[in-house]
Amino acid sequence: MQYRVFVIPAMNPGPFEEELNRFLRSNRVLHVDRHFVSCPGSDHGSWNFCVGYLELERGQERGFGQKLDYREILSPEDFAVYAKLRSLRKETAEREQVPVFAVFSNDQLAEMVQTKARTLEQLGKIKGVGESRTSKYGEKFLDILREAYKE
Repeated sequence: MQYRVFVIPAMNPGPFEEELNRFLRSNRVLHVDRHFVSCPGSDHGSWNFCVGYLELERGQERGFGQKLDYREILSPEDFAVYAKLRSLRKETAEREQVPVFAVFSNDQLAEMVQTKARTLEQLGKIKGVGESRTSKYGEKFLDILREAYKE
């Protein structure tokens, strides 16, 4: 995985914003961290974006809703853990009669694996995983992660 940082001024984002959007369309984005940075003594500031990504093949463009192939992104060992998490998610969703994404999304499961999460606090830092999901599902998913990433 590679990283790229973008700084977009809040007062005149125009060309900087377009550069970020072009970059996002032309790469497989794994995650984006976004922070607003204010300038002391001024009402100006900027949005800072750190993008974790994989380059797409030449001529390929990522469209809206295009799925990532986590076999390409994760190591074989990590993909095996990811597959176990997906199985648990499917069982959980069937038992509760909800769609699988209502439990966790593929991206959230992949981030659990990539960060090797071992605590509820670490799960809660994953985008879209709030207190409700961590308290309801967290421990069962963490059991798989803890077993896989024993030290």
